[in-house]
Amino acid sequence: MRIGIFLIAAGFPGREPGQVLADTVDLIVAAERAGFDEAWIAEHHFMSYGVCPSPTTLAAVATGRTSRIGLGTAVSVLSTQHPIALAEQAAMLHHLSGGRFTLGVGRGGPWVDLEVFGTGPARFERGFPEALDLLTAALSGGPVKAGGEFFAFREVNLVPAARMRPVVACTSGATAALAADRGLPMLLGMHVGDAEKAAMVSDYARRAEGTGHAGAGPGHVAAAVAHVADSTPEAVGELKRAMPAWLEPGLAGYVPVDGRPRPPRDVGAYVDLLTRIHPVGSPELCVERLTRTAEATGVERFLLMVEGAGDRERVLENVRRLGAEVLPRLR
Repeated sequence: MRIGIFLIAAGFPGREPGQVLADTVDLIVAAERAGFDEAWIAEHHFMSYGVCPSPTTLAAVATGRTSRIGLGTAVSVLSTQHPIALAEQAAMLHHLSGGRFTLGVGRGGPWVDLEVFGTGPARFERGFPEALDLLTAALSGGPVKAGGEFFAFREVNLVPAARMRPVVACTSGATAALAADRGLPMLLGMHVGDAEKAAMVSDYARRAEGTGHAGAGPGHVAAAVAHVADSTPEAVGELKRAMPAWLEPGLAGYVPVDGRPRPPRDVGAYVDLLTRIHPVGSPELCVERLTRTAEATGVERFLLMVEGAGDRERVLENVRRLGAEVLPRLR
């Protein structure tokens, strides 16, 4: 297995955003020392759920603080930025990191970000395929031009050029089909269990075979919450005490751009779900659940969300213990 960490830069109550960002870089350094393979960073705007608006910038800082660990975005939101500008940033990170960078992209949501950045709801509703195709073309190493609904420009060459294959966040069958049609790997979220992940991987494989990408070797990635303690009740109890105080105001930060109602979420039930389906518990249980997910889905690349306890020192301890007590049993 290839095991990394997934960093939301979570804005727990009482934590100053600038310090959270500095701590996030420290976590990447700690993850490298602990033996993790990679560290991927989330993008959020105007909310406490995650206080990193530019994962590529944070990855650039981390590039200078590390030497081995892979870095990635989980994800860069295509609906609020120009795909060629994002491709340029990815290409720079590819070269500056010595090939350690992976670009994860997603459609995002119908949030106020679309208004603030001027891309509008249409880019979210129907512009993702066009933006993804332009991004992929720009990272193919050759020239790129556009003549679509949302982008139109003459042929240009990306400088610096880079050959990279984006990973696509997939939370729906439609997006999974989009990724399969292009032979791009999926990033599967932490809100679904093994059965749902396995179904998406199976559907992807059937679709990819029909579009000529069956042999592409997709290398899908799955995100999971991970928290280790001496016993499973201790680990579960820590997250159930800490996470609601972050999630309640954090998830409320998702403001729809067009006034559409947001479906309510029972935060307590959500935390209960996360602790039941993910590696939250003793080292033995963490190994068992990651192994079970790999066997059920065929996915062998995982990103572990390690920030659930909130406290800086406890999160660092979680990274160290996962590296010392869990990772060696998975390899």
